[in-house]
Amino acid sequence: MITGQTIALALAVPRVVALPADERAHAQAEAIVATIEARILASSSATATLADWCRAQGLAADPTITAEWDNKVQVAPSPDQRARLGIGPDDPVAYRRVRLVCGSLVLSVAENWYVPGRLDPAMVQTLLTTNTPFGKVIEPLRPERRTIANERLWHPVPVVRDGVASTGAAPCEVIPDALFRHQVLVLDGNGRPLAEVIETYQRDLIAFGVPWAARSIRQCRDANGASGPER
Repeated sequence: MITGQTIALALAVPRVVALPADERAHAQAEAIVATIEARILASSSATATLADWCRAQGLAADPTITAEWDNKVQVAPSPDQRARLGIGPDDPVAYRRVRLVCGSLVLSVAENWYVPGRLDPAMVQTLLTTNTPFGKVIEPLRPERRTIANERLWHPVPVVRDGVASTGAAPCEVIPDALFRHQVLVLDGNGRPLAEVIETYQRDLIAFGVPWAARSIRQCRDANGASGPER
């Protein structure tokens, strides 16, 4: 089981994008990814949890989480999303697609459909004009998170389904950009829906001196996201 102390004692070596082909490395990777995912699932604020993780793992000198907002993208909410938000077909819903960044590292890509009429006007203005994450903006509303769905996108340890094991033990396996995804309903302290978010958590979450880093660098090439055994 990975602990905060174990992670803090991990080797201080450059970040890697490959996982060496040994059971210990795969088990360590599984434990670290499971740790951060569990913390986010148990948290009332993904933003605060990411900031804590960034600080604890030394991912950046300044662990502040910022939201790089792509204001050119607009996606209308589905009827099911409107139903979960408890609003009618004509009620305004705002859309915000952001990359949550710590230093130069992208920790999450998030889509957010929020109900501006349930936020203070100053909060809406902040969301429209700054790179402040949604979770930080709505802190005064005492938000809670209700998980609708969660999906693990990368399995360092093979998962057996119907007698067939998934991949996860290939030599110098490339760690994918996306590790896991959560679909969440964000509520205020009174249980009223404020937003629905889909968060895809990224490989940069483990961009620190992970326990297998030295072996990966020794065994695998690390260039442009591709890896393979050194000759």
